[in-house]
Amino acid sequence: MRTRGWQGDIPADSDEARERILAAASRCVTRFGLHKTRLADVAAEAGVTRQTVYRYFSSVNDMLAAVAADGVVDFLDRMGEALAQVRTPADAVVETIVYCLDVLPTEPALGLMLRAGETEFFTTGATSSSAIELGAEMLRRLPVDWVGHGYDDEAMTGLAELVMRIWLSFQMYPNHPARSADEMRAFLRRWVVPHPDAVSASR
Repeated sequence: MRTRGWQGDIPADSDEARERILAAASRCVTRFGLHKTRLADVAAEAGVTRQTVYRYFSSVNDMLAAVAADGVVDFLDRMGEALAQVRTPADAVVETIVYCLDVLPTEPALGLMLRAGETEFFTTGATSSSAIELGAEMLRRLPVDWVGHGYDDEAMTGLAELVMRIWLSFQMYPNHPARSADEMRAFLRRWVVPHPDAVSASR
């Protein structure tokens, strides 16, 4: 690496270099918005050339997807704390969807990407196998006795897919006028939450 790059502060290794580029990308997304963030902006923010950024990310979309993924762990931790009162599968489904609808649009990186509904790499990814796995991890982090309620890994994956698809639908096509959080809870409890016998009946 050339010493004039990285604003004179050379990363110790490739992992640190990648993290710095991601941090620069996150700041650019917050400052400029998703669609106005260019690879050149990120390079300038990090104090490197575009070629250096390309060394770690093959495209702007690849880089922005990594920015979103980078915020997942913190998001899951905060969600687990906020929904610590959840105890049943029905509550888990309802509260996870309501929490995501309320919080994700305000996330610095994830929220900006969600608000840009035409962003194909993210909307397509929201129902990909990796996103569904993320949904299952969201549900597993809640203090629900999933095994006691009859949910094995296959059932958790199915429930996670349902949650992700419902959340994405409401995110992309919100109600007008918008439902309040309590109105959304009532709607989901009436029409969406799994029946206690649903898992065993499907086998």
